[in-house]
Amino acid sequence: MYKNDNVRKSYAHSSWIILTFIFCIICGGVQSQDLHYSQFYNAPLSVSPALTGIFNGDKRVNISVRDQWRSVPVPWFTTTLGYDFKIFPKKSKRSFFGAGIFLNYDRQGDSQITLGNLNLSGSYTYLLNRNNVITVGALGGYSVRGYDASNLTWDSQWIDNQFVETAGSGEDFNVGTIGFFETALGINYRWQRTSRTKVDIGAGAFHLIEPNITFDTNENLKLPRRYSIYGIGNVQLTSRLDLQADALYQIQNTYNELIVGAFLDYYLNTKPGKRFNIQIGGGYRFTDLPAFYPKIGIRYNEFFVAASYDIDVSEFNQHTNYRGGPEVHFRYIITNVKPLGQFKVCPIF
Repeated sequence: MYKNDNVRKSYAHSSWIILTFIFCIICGGVQSQDLHYSQFYNAPLSVSPALTGIFNGDKRVNISVRDQWRSVPVPWFTTTLGYDFKIFPKKSKRSFFGAGIFLNYDRQGDSQITLGNLNLSGSYTYLLNRNNVITVGALGGYSVRGYDASNLTWDSQWIDNQFVETAGSGEDFNVGTIGFFETALGINYRWQRTSRTKVDIGAGAFHLIEPNITFDTNENLKLPRRYSIYGIGNVQLTSRLDLQADALYQIQNTYNELIVGAFLDYYLNTKPGKRFNIQIGGGYRFTDLPAFYPKIGIRYNEFFVAASYDIDVSEFNQHTNYRGGPEVHFRYIITNVKPLGQFKVCPIF
C-alpha cells in the first residue's frame, strides 16, 4: 500500500508539472502577455519609446527585477536593463533627440520558457513653450523565445511502477527556439511648471508587425499588439514634501490591466550634492489576478532604489500558497558639466 501511495503521488506530481508546462505555454504563447511591472514609471522604456531621454540629466541607467509565482509553483522571473541618453543638436535650442538600448529577460516555470529581447529606441522632443513639451519615439529590436523540456517528467516514464528517467516522453518537440522582430511607436506630452511639479501623459503601441511566435512550424500564431496609455503626475506640496499619482492601462488581445498608485516623497535634505529623499506609498493592479502593492523608495543625489511587493487578493490566492512577489528598481543618472555659454535646451527635469 505504501508503494502504491508513492506511485500515486509521483503520478500526481508528474501531472502537476505537465499542467504547469501547459499553463506557461498558454500564458507565454497563446495569450502572449508581455512582461510588466507594477512600478511601470521606473521601467519607462517598456511602457513607451517616447519616454526615451525624458529625465533630468544627460544619461540614465535603469535596472528592474520582478520575481513571482514561486510558491504555485510556476516561478516567473523578469529583469530589464536599460540605458538612454540625450543628444543636443548644435543649431537648435528648442529640441533634442533621445537614444536608448534595453534588454529584457523573462523566464517561466519548470520548463524554463524564456524570452530575451534586445531593443534600440529613439525619440525626438520639441519644446512648444517653456511649460509644454511633446515627444515622439520609435523602437526596433529582436526577440528570442525558447524552452527546455529536460526538467519535466511524464507518465510514459513510469514503467512497472518504477520511474525510468531514460524512457522517452512520448511528446514531439520539433522546435525549441524561435526568433522574431520587435517594433513599437509612442508619444508623450509633458506639462511642467517647476522641477517638482509636472505631468506626463502618453501612449505606446508594441508588436506593430505582429510576428509569428509559435513553436509549431506548421502553424501561424501572431503576437498581438500591446497598447498602453499612462499618466504620471508630480505635485510639490511643501518645500520638503511631494505627491506623485500614476496610472497605466494596457490591453493585449483579451488581456487587459489597470494599475493605479500614489506615493509621498519626503525630502530630508534639499541641498545640491546632499539631496536625500524617501518615498512611501502603494498601488493596486486591476486584472483577473488583482493585487495590492506597498512601495518604498530611497534617493540620494543621482542614485535611486525602490522596492515593492505584490500582495495577491484574488480567489486564486485562497486555493494556493501564492501571496505575491517582490519587485526592485535601481536608477542612476549622470549629468554632464556644460561648457560656458551653453544652456539647457528645455526644462526637462
